[in-house]
Amino acid sequence: MRLLSLAALLGSVAIGVTLRAWGQPLVSASGKISLWVNSVWSGENSQQIADWYTLSHVIHGMLIALAGRALGWRIGFPLALGVAIATGVGWEIGEHTTWVLERFRGQTIYQGYRGDTVLNAVCDYLFMLGGFALGASARVRTSLLLILGLEVASALVARDNLILTTIRVVHPVPAITAWQDAANPRSAPGP
Repeated sequence: MRLLSLAALLGSVAIGVTLRAWGQPLVSASGKISLWVNSVWSGENSQQIADWYTLSHVIHGMLIALAGRALGWRIGFPLALGVAIATGVGWEIGEHTTWVLERFRGQTIYQGYRGDTVLNAVCDYLFMLGGFALGASARVRTSLLLILGLEVASALVARDNLILTTIRVVHPVPAITAWQDAANPRSAPGP
């Protein structure tokens, strides 16, 4: 378990060092650090500790734990945690490749996406690990209900969630795009 703890810590370091080397800022250009950003349309989105997209990282961790549990932990808890660490690091680094950044800008709700700050990316990874711990320890039914609740709440309040972002990245659906864009204060008609 100590080796996995070290791997999890090194995952945070790998994310931070890689994103910083790729030019991502440590913190928001505003210089402030906030616990939560409530609007996906805010320039502070993906720049602070947590936002609506953080929920997708929690869900990611929970899904990996649930997959491990569905296999009856036959792959072993340490291997499932290793998968969570590897996919969490891969997600945060892969999300900042030119191809993915351009795809997000062109296809998702967050048209002006410039990537996460190092702070946000590392925190999203840590939230994913928290989601894994939750999914590994909670009852399966509780985990599934929590995932459903997080997805529904995020869709209703932020008009985006893991499922909707995935759909828009893979194959945009005009009705989803129109529904999401209707909430964009930047696209609202002037007085």
